[in-house]
Amino acid sequence: MATSTTATTTTTKTGYCNGSDMLLYVGDKAAGHCTTHTTTMTSETKERQVKPVATAPITKALFKGKGVIGLSYTISSEGLVFYGETESGFKAFFKAWKAGESITVKCMERGDSARPYLVGKCVITSLERTDPANDDSTYSVTLENDGAPDTLDESAITETTPSA
Repeated sequence: MATSTTATTTTTKTGYCNGSDMLLYVGDKAAGHCTTHTTTMTSETKERQVKPVATAPITKALFKGKGVIGLSYTISSEGLVFYGETESGFKAFFKAWKAGESITVKCMERGDSARPYLVGKCVITSLERTDPANDDSTYSVTLENDGAPDTLDESAITETTPSA
């Protein structure tokens, strides 16, 4: 009896990351005709200043300590308005904004949808459409996290380290 084996090909990414390989999903669909998206991670901090011990030099008192007291993320995206949109374009964002409810977003690399590096609920804090004369109509949307993300996994981001 013959046994067949399937060879698995692993592609190693090299060079610079191509932005087209990074996708933003809203619900189960990618952001349609997206030209760019930006994910901004923010830390809320608190400063503390205490008197240094008596034996410390006077200059030590000039420095404040900082601690992280909150984390948040914001995702902004821009795209082209397309009449036959099959993904999450302006119309889908408009519907979600109008509902005033949180939506699920995912950030991942193309071809690795089983391993998003960020999954969480967000609210649409701004939605803009621009319709210039004799030019492409565009949209931009800003999403802010609604609570802690369900997934925040740096190991899902391909990063190869050079050989020593």
